[in-house]
Amino acid sequence: MGAGHGHEETVANAAQHHRGRLWAAFGLLAVLMVVEAVAALRTGSLALLSDAGHMFTDVLGIGMALAAITATRHANRDPQRTFGLYRLEVLAALANAVLLSGVAVYVVIEAVGRFGDPPEVLAGPMLAVAVLGLLANVVAFLLLRPGAKESINLQGAYLEVLGDLLGSLGVIGAALLITVTDWWWADPLVAIAIGVFILPRTWKLGRAAVRILVQAAPKHLQVTAVHDRLAAVPGVAGVHDLHVWTLTSGMEVASAHLTMASGADVGTVLTAARTALHEDFHIEHATLQIEPGAAPGACGSCEW
Repeated sequence: MGAGHGHEETVANAAQHHRGRLWAAFGLLAVLMVVEAVAALRTGSLALLSDAGHMFTDVLGIGMALAAITATRHANRDPQRTFGLYRLEVLAALANAVLLSGVAVYVVIEAVGRFGDPPEVLAGPMLAVAVLGLLANVVAFLLLRPGAKESINLQGAYLEVLGDLLGSLGVIGAALLITVTDWWWADPLVAIAIGVFILPRTWKLGRAAVRILVQAAPKHLQVTAVHDRLAAVPGVAGVHDLHVWTLTSGMEVASAHLTMASGADVGTVLTAARTALHEDFHIEHATLQIEPGAAPGACGSCEW
């Protein structure tokens, strides 16, 4: 018996609520990405190119977030998709992590190659464009921050903008240093610093997405604790075939077989079990199969 359709709608509506913010951030960063890329080629700045690359992944990531939200909005009504397309946001988050990691690794490799003979860069235009990039990222950061707490997909876009914001600060610092001292090594050094800063964060996001995709139990839940709590429900003689996983951000799902004690009332047991999962573990969607205690093994070989 299942429960929690209202919670699924709440999660979906939360994503829809941030759609306007995503579109605003998408448009702003897309324009600045083109400006930074052109400026990087004209000035010869690898740090600025790194920032433009990160901004590209920002734009791509936000675009995938918008696509996932739009697809989920319509596909969840398809009866053939019994779980809708909630996992699209997880796939988008994983793609964001992979893309951003690739950009960071590429820039670090290129920067290392420049240490032998760092080329001159045009610090003036580099500084002006980096300031524009910083302002754009501050606006995008403020737009995405509220949604980052509700969706792993929005969290991915938020992390990319955060990394790019710090990257813009680094580019500004490098440009100022080159202007004052003609120390050309500042450009590749900042490029490496940007890459080293963002890689651990993207890997963390990627691990979180993979954990959901392989249907591992949520990190904040102990499956043994869920088992013991269900076993403690009055009228439950045993619990087996218990599974707990995350469907998408903020949506934990569970299924279990409950063996009833002699004389227990089915409706009472189901209500108590669902209440326990909701109050103790915030699991809103649970599919619970009731088995009579007089027929052990009635479900066949179901342990997997």
